[in-house]
Amino acid sequence: MIHIIDTEHPWDVFSINSGHTEVISCLEWDQSGSRLLSADGDGQIKCWSMTDHLVNSWESILSSSLDRDPIIALSWLHNGVKLALHVEMSGSTNFGEKFSRVKFSPSLTLFGGKPMEGWLAVTVSGLVTVSLLKPGGSLLTASESLCRLRGRVALADIAFTGGGNIVVAATDGSSSSPVQFYKVVVSVVSEKCRIDTELLPSLFLRCTTDPMRRDKYPAVTHLKFLTRENSEQVLLCASNQTGSIVECWSLRKEGLPVNNIFQHSPAVGEKQPTILKWRILSTTGDLERVSAVALPKLPISISNTDLKVTSDTKFCPGLGLALAFHDGSIQIHHRLLLQFMGIYYSSSSSGTRPGDEATLKRQRTSGPFLHFKALQFSWTSLALVGIDNFGKLHMLRVSPSMCQVLDMNTTLRHLLFLLEYCMVTGYDWWDVLLHVLPNMVHNLVEKLHEEYMRQNQALQQVLATRIVAVKASLCKLSAATAARACDFHAKLLLIAISSTLKSLLRPHVLSTPDKSPGDRLSEICAKNTDTEIDKVMINLKTEEFVLDGPPLQSLQQLIQWVGDFVLYLLANLPNQVRGAGHTNLSPESRSIDGASLGMLREMLVMIRIWGLLKPGCLPTFTAMSDSQDSLQLLFRLLTKLWLCSREDGPPQEPDESLIDECCLLPSQLLVPSMDWLPVNDGVIVRLQGKIPLKLQFGKASSLPGAGGGSPLEALTRSPGSQKMDNLRCVFLGVCPTEESKACTRCGCVTMLRSPNKTNAMKQWEQRWIKNCLCGGLWRRIPFTSCSR
Repeated sequence: MIHIIDTEHPWDVFSINSGHTEVISCLEWDQSGSRLLSADGDGQIKCWSMTDHLVNSWESILSSSLDRDPIIALSWLHNGVKLALHVEMSGSTNFGEKFSRVKFSPSLTLFGGKPMEGWLAVTVSGLVTVSLLKPGGSLLTASESLCRLRGRVALADIAFTGGGNIVVAATDGSSSSPVQFYKVVVSVVSEKCRIDTELLPSLFLRCTTDPMRRDKYPAVTHLKFLTRENSEQVLLCASNQTGSIVECWSLRKEGLPVNNIFQHSPAVGEKQPTILKWRILSTTGDLERVSAVALPKLPISISNTDLKVTSDTKFCPGLGLALAFHDGSIQIHHRLLLQFMGIYYSSSSSGTRPGDEATLKRQRTSGPFLHFKALQFSWTSLALVGIDNFGKLHMLRVSPSMCQVLDMNTTLRHLLFLLEYCMVTGYDWWDVLLHVLPNMVHNLVEKLHEEYMRQNQALQQVLATRIVAVKASLCKLSAATAARACDFHAKLLLIAISSTLKSLLRPHVLSTPDKSPGDRLSEICAKNTDTEIDKVMINLKTEEFVLDGPPLQSLQQLIQWVGDFVLYLLANLPNQVRGAGHTNLSPESRSIDGASLGMLREMLVMIRIWGLLKPGCLPTFTAMSDSQDSLQLLFRLLTKLWLCSREDGPPQEPDESLIDECCLLPSQLLVPSMDWLPVNDGVIVRLQGKIPLKLQFGKASSLPGAGGGSPLEALTRSPGSQKMDNLRCVFLGVCPTEESKACTRCGCVTMLRSPNKTNAMKQWEQRWIKNCLCGGLWRRIPFTSCSR
């Protein structure tokens, strides 16, 4: 069985009947997390993919097999994408200086330079096999021996070089035998896969040459490259029944000594001959027996200069590797120097501390105690996942300071740096949120906004929705800012609806200027400050707004949401200004800012024009007077508020006349209740304390603190309230009968199957088929039982 778990809902486990006949030896995610490779002791490899893009629904799409040849190492081919993290530039204001694309070639390319997808595996008999995914969906497979004399391979690991080659490290498991390295080159010739291998320099463990330890550690138990993109640094662990030793090696280019007679010969020339040699970088002393090793994934380059920068900036994430021991403890060591950085004691060894030998002896005689069999770091190395010998899953929070005492500003700068990295790369920032305390949220949101505004316009446009999603996740962690999470989720929906409605506009004449109808609408609305909506419409070419009736009618629920949101925003303006809401926040970081108000004005203008063509698409308001022009009233008040928040002028507080008119709105129009905040029932908002949580698979009700203590407790809905489709902006009823899916990040809920048949609404739904508005993945949610 393969069990897949979402970290935000760890009790919701999805189990797959894998079909493997032997024990699964390898599991490997692809870069996007949407596909999974599994390999077993019978030589069978299966590729799993999400069904309907749901994280808790998987199916096997491809498979390859090597008859009864166990797989011991497995990896996806590299796609050539590598983004480096420059710690020394963490204080820079330019994202391009902090994070840069490293020149890295894919393992194999198609015509035009597109990376070819596939995987590579190493078997216990010394065979390397490659499976390539052809554009048509078929599989191209080939196998080759690592060397001419095949022998047993007990451990192996795979790394990639910047030139597109693959390096395989292998050992037969004996510390007295050499650790061999092979270069593997994959190519496609005449529609057939070809594998070429070449023997590289090998090494012997240092402990085997030490007279004091020559026979002390007979077995090599762990072999890993420090990173998948660095084939020149490798970590080795040799063990006996009670202890282990860890060594770090580096491949270096060294000059070859030449006799003085040949120093000036034409064959040698001015360039001295060089040779590649493995040199030991560092080694540990005698340790407790190592049971598992985890290496960081954060792409920080390692050199003497970087080590100095790290010591100056005190930035530790990504520099430590984790060693789990049989006594139940986990130690963090520097991945290059192997210096001790921190330690964690499991519950079974909580009484064990260095120097407490009596406790150690008592525990050893009492029987086997908890220790970790497998460990894995998160992408930012701020969380560690492990499975113990009793089959329990553990999530550990790894301190970004690594036991150093840091001031609040330094901690905020490190967390901000990692949030920016996740925002630029698209990686999930869930593990960063584990270290955000409620008193940090406000400062992080402010600083994140400041750094974002310093970027160029093109980059801001690319990251526009992602930064709003990050802010929404942060605001949920504090009761003081939880209300702002509603505004940020509304802004995400607002941006999406605005781009969708503008995409329906078509130029009346094909030979149009450079600007699209949507751009011209934005430009005219930004220049025209008139509060009368009909006067703004005069400057527009109404021919560009002519649409058929069915598209407009199908989008009516989105148009209705825009109208209701404007009414709700204006009706609540007096409470925000006179209360303790947005006034304690800088105008630059308000969630409903001038740009958002400008988008709302543009959409009201579009809705007004479309209403003249198709009155059925207009939003419906419950007015106290039949002669009330509701859309004109909302546009006038919205324009006054927009003029106070325009980005090209100094921000101003709304004047008293606007506040008074907004106070009268509830007596003119019925203000709807807006439930646009998705109900997030995840675990992240309950992990702010230091007390560990104990959960049980399949039982969400066992979550501690379910009855209170959450920052979003005041914003959650009662069990009897109506459920809402947050994407289609329609109510599903108290007990929905349709299958639904929910976002793993924000909790946004929508129907799994589309009830719409018009192209306009299908286009809207197709935008969110893979990801939510916030960029999170979807998971299928079960039907809820309703009591009659």
